[in-house]
Amino acid sequence: MDPLIIGSDSSRWALRQTVIVLLSREFVRSCHVSFSAIIVRSFFGTMTCSFSFGGAKEVPRASYLTVASSSLPSQLALATGSSATVGPSKRGSILMERTDESEPLKVTFSGPAKHFTDAAPIGNGRLGAMVWGGVASELLQLNEDTLWTGTPGNYTDPHVPAALVHVRKLVDDGEYADATAAAVNLLGNPSEAYQLLGDLKLDFDDLHLTYTEQTYSRELDLDTATVRVGYYVGNVGFSREYFSSYPDQVIVMKISASKSGCVSFTVSLDSQLHYRSYVKGSSQIIMEGACPGKRIPPEVNDSDPKGIQFCSILDLKISEENGMVSVLDDKKLKVEASDWAILRLVAASSFDGPLTNPIDSKKDPTADAVHALKSIQNLSYLELYARHLSDYQNLFRRVSLKLRKSSSSSSAMGRASLATSEPSSITGLCNKENETGKISTADRIKSFAIDEDPFLVELLFQFGRYLLISCSRPGTQVANLQGIWNKDIAPKWDSAPHLNINLEMNYWPCLPCNLAECQEALFDFLSSLSVNGSKTAEVNYGARGWVIHHKTDIWAKSSPVSGEVVWAMWAMGGAWLCTHLWEHYKYTMDKEFLMDKAYPLLEGCALFLLDWLIEGPDGYLETNPSTSPEHSFIAPDGRPASVSYSTTMDMAIIKEVFSGVVAAAEVLGYSNGDLVNKVRKAQTRLRPIKLAMDGSIMEWAQDFKDPEIHHRHLSHLFGLFPGHTITLELTPDLCTAAAKSLYKRGEDGPGWSTTWKIALWARLYSSEHAYRMVKHLITLVDPDHEVSFHGGLYSNLFAAHPPFQIDANFGFIAAVSEMLVQSTVKDLYLLPALPRDKWGNGWVKGLKARGGVTVNIRWSDGDLNEVDVWSKDWISLHKLHYKGTSVTVDIASHTVYTFDGRLRLMKTCSL
Repeated sequence: MDPLIIGSDSSRWALRQTVIVLLSREFVRSCHVSFSAIIVRSFFGTMTCSFSFGGAKEVPRASYLTVASSSLPSQLALATGSSATVGPSKRGSILMERTDESEPLKVTFSGPAKHFTDAAPIGNGRLGAMVWGGVASELLQLNEDTLWTGTPGNYTDPHVPAALVHVRKLVDDGEYADATAAAVNLLGNPSEAYQLLGDLKLDFDDLHLTYTEQTYSRELDLDTATVRVGYYVGNVGFSREYFSSYPDQVIVMKISASKSGCVSFTVSLDSQLHYRSYVKGSSQIIMEGACPGKRIPPEVNDSDPKGIQFCSILDLKISEENGMVSVLDDKKLKVEASDWAILRLVAASSFDGPLTNPIDSKKDPTADAVHALKSIQNLSYLELYARHLSDYQNLFRRVSLKLRKSSSSSSAMGRASLATSEPSSITGLCNKENETGKISTADRIKSFAIDEDPFLVELLFQFGRYLLISCSRPGTQVANLQGIWNKDIAPKWDSAPHLNINLEMNYWPCLPCNLAECQEALFDFLSSLSVNGSKTAEVNYGARGWVIHHKTDIWAKSSPVSGEVVWAMWAMGGAWLCTHLWEHYKYTMDKEFLMDKAYPLLEGCALFLLDWLIEGPDGYLETNPSTSPEHSFIAPDGRPASVSYSTTMDMAIIKEVFSGVVAAAEVLGYSNGDLVNKVRKAQTRLRPIKLAMDGSIMEWAQDFKDPEIHHRHLSHLFGLFPGHTITLELTPDLCTAAAKSLYKRGEDGPGWSTTWKIALWARLYSSEHAYRMVKHLITLVDPDHEVSFHGGLYSNLFAAHPPFQIDANFGFIAAVSEMLVQSTVKDLYLLPALPRDKWGNGWVKGLKARGGVTVNIRWSDGDLNEVDVWSKDWISLHKLHYKGTSVTVDIASHTVYTFDGRLRLMKTCSL
């Protein structure tokens, strides 16, 4: 293959700042006849580019791709993964060196999907699809995040106050089993269930049944958020490309062939929901339908209330030179003998917020979908793709991670400054070396127990960030139990947000992994929850403020669901979510957010907690009834129970919220307010953490017998992580007890439990145990023989409970970031739980720390080499800690401070 050459014409440079990229014919072919893969990027940001070829229909031996930009950055990167430093040249061409030899961030597959968890996910926060990659027939399972059953509900029950008095009396009398039985009268109705949009089906001509299996390739490119499928039939190469664009709110597909006139297929839309589809004109399929207005539709459909309405439109374009489109049965479009086809899918619903009944919604989903298509009708495929990349890579490329095992040579990691450039050379990061594309990701997972391939950890880390960007964006719904990807009308656990760990874990990585914008959906949802929660608090509990329990839905359900008391009766869901508000401020130092968004919600939460706490017999303020999420105990009378008082998790969450309220009030100048004074007084009367007879942390207020010591939940360790009341610096004895608790719990459990354990061990600086749990997670799950509560990963890197549950994907990246960087508003702890023998060499760039700081770290042979810290908008005083050495640095805004492995300041430079 001819080399890629980047050059410049000095006269043009002065006028247009234009770069000419010389492409070989073979390189063009490797892009599947799709020049959209060639995108020029700035290392620090995105530049808007326009593309033009020399006009020849046949690509010659050498062709010129003109990239015009209003401002050319000093460093360019191609979507192929190659990069080169380019400056104005007065002497012709510059040869582009392929210096980054690390593997591309791609999830690869050896064949078409056989199960949902073999398919590749794409999403823009609202619209998602699972791409199966079939040859003779292709399936895209579609989702739109507002499609749920039901309508807004009444989340109050005037009978609860009397039942609450009875339950509390039973608890006070020590009748815990009877209190558990009586607490069923505190519960409410079931939550609603997340639905699907439908299926997009492509059926190709019989020629595709004869494809050559060895030529098949399917990949999810994390750097470009693009799925690609390719294969050969005879000497004709076929390719497909899929992406879901946030800026244009559309799923885009391109189908092409290397030989003219070879693209032929039939396309249709259908759904498991009530729907109708029809063809409009000769290029669009419209699908209109509705979600059930009730969770379980009544036998007489006429009495079924009106649920959320939806519309999806599929728009088709084919090559102008060749091909024709015909209509089949008024429901399908048939393409014959085209050179290529581009499909664009939009969707809309009548959902108008959790407080608006669908029957009262003013939204017209069909009109909204038509408008969405019109808004992009003049955008070409290349323009759509460039806009998609510009948006997505602005988020994704903020953080990069490279890991490799220890070696005698650290020079392989390169010597370039982490603040300004990628390392100059990275080699040997994976023992698979140049076999990328030949070995599937599933095979990598299978072999991890033996080879402990560090690249797979990198890939899983960045896959989690990809999923978060793809399922939670400003203006979308919160990431539910499966993000946005769901194939069932009755998904497991309703695919609903669960607040006793799962929803919180979904958003743990937003701040440390530099995706703060992805958290906006959570805070918008929290505002809606507080509206309904205030009614529940007042009517059910006679309390001020607002309350949420363990499970909610799109309608912001605030009361307990029906079911078993052991998991349904838990009033701390809203309080746990509120800890994310204060954390957001600590990372961003955004005082406007704190004042306008966070503090009013924290205030309402604190009011409820003050009223929920009641005087106990020994002078403490107690929560009663109280449960430790989903876990039971053996009461002193020998009977199983789950309801008692003041569980360790209750107290830890309340301490975290109260601490956040007091600290936020100090920032905002509210320290002398009545609420803050009451919170301060209550803080001194909260029950402290107690130790069990075996030296572990007690889960309940009494040292009850635990019938399931290996339980999946780690609720009593909330204060260690994600909380901050148990720390090595301030409470070393409690840390010792926390370690004993982790030993007792063991290593088995669902994916989310495994990743929580990684983070907990990281907080204890135990790299050995944290890494053991990393290994425990990276186990391949066979969808045909999966075992519930055993965790693992599917072939597409989705995390398993089983079944698929996305929280562990997010818990993993949060936990890995904790292994590399931990922080307070004033302290930075570097490489606190780095497994030095497993990830001996590496670097991480772009992680965030509390206090508004960004961190780059480089290490070799298990020891710190270099660290950069900077803040864009804040002046702060931070203390850096590494292996017993501490230094204090006064961080000025827009200045990068570079320290060596001994924390000696090497240099500063402007950002």
